[in-house]
Amino acid sequence: MRFSTSEDIEAPIDHVFRSVTDFDGFERQALRRGAEVQRIDTMGKTGLGSEWQLRFPFRGKMRDVSARIVQYNAPNGFQAQTVSGGLEGLVVLELVSLSPRRTRMQVSIDLKPTTLAARLMISSLKFAKANLHRRYSNRVWQFAQDVQGKYQNAM
Repeated sequence: MRFSTSEDIEAPIDHVFRSVTDFDGFERQALRRGAEVQRIDTMGKTGLGSEWQLRFPFRGKMRDVSARIVQYNAPNGFQAQTVSGGLEGLVVLELVSLSPRRTRMQVSIDLKPTTLAARLMISSLKFAKANLHRRYSNRVWQFAQDVQGKYQNAM
């Protein structure tokens, strides 16, 4: 199952890239929402090979997710691979500079089941795909607005 969307942001590509790779900030947000986040790698800085272990409640059960940066191309984007139970995911974030002060952000998530239980879950999600895609697009749009607002406030 694949979700994909793009947003144009009124900010330079370098600013957008710094915002989308602020993994320390994302860790803090997850912790505030009740998740347990542990950085596994020992690199100290974010880049290729950065890895996290997450644990959070979702639909009444604790879920474990591991995430790893598998491609990192500053300032054009990154790819992160996730594994949770019988579900593998690939998050691809691409940035394209449309002008010196305008950037297009394309975000896609590709989910692949590796077990029968995960395959059944993906099948049930297909019935709600339109609603899930709308929620996903709205979330990406809100993030783009936040990035744009932070850039405009900094000017």
